Amino acid sequence: MVCLECKKELDYLNHKNAMDTIGVELCEKHYSRMQKLIELNNTPLEAVQLYYGLKEAGVSAMLEWWDGKKSIDVAISRVKLNIEIETENGLMTHEQAMNDLEGDMHSFKNGFTTIRIPHILIRYYLNETVNNIIGIMEGLKANIKVI
Repeated sequence: MVCLECKKELDYLNHKNAMDTIGVELCEKHYSRMQKLIELNNTPLEAVQLYYGLKEAGVSAMLEWWDGKKSIDVAISRVKLNIEIETENGLMTHEQAMNDLEGDMHSFKNGFTTIRIPHILIRYYLNETVNNIIGIMEGLKANIKVI
């Protein structure tokens, strides 16, 4: 049991506390930083889990990346991919849908692709989700033009 951020050995209480509340192994220092980030940005726990899942797979991602207009749950700038975690269980209103579409349009105009992933996929199928995102990244890399 080591911290996914600094590779420091974790004692049982730190491991249990982080796993029970966030779902990833973090030392006390990184756990408290992550708690502040979650509270400040209302970050879904699944976004944190996806971020560390991608990190373990060797993907350089950013958690709560500011795109100039809004905060993106997880961003992979190398391939210009924004990932939003859908946490709402109810039906989406037309206003929410239009706001999402407009935000996606602005991102797309800046060369970024936005995908939305239901939180349930990350909660129960993290490895498969990470593998699919890596596949999406490979497709985006193949289509990036060198200027």
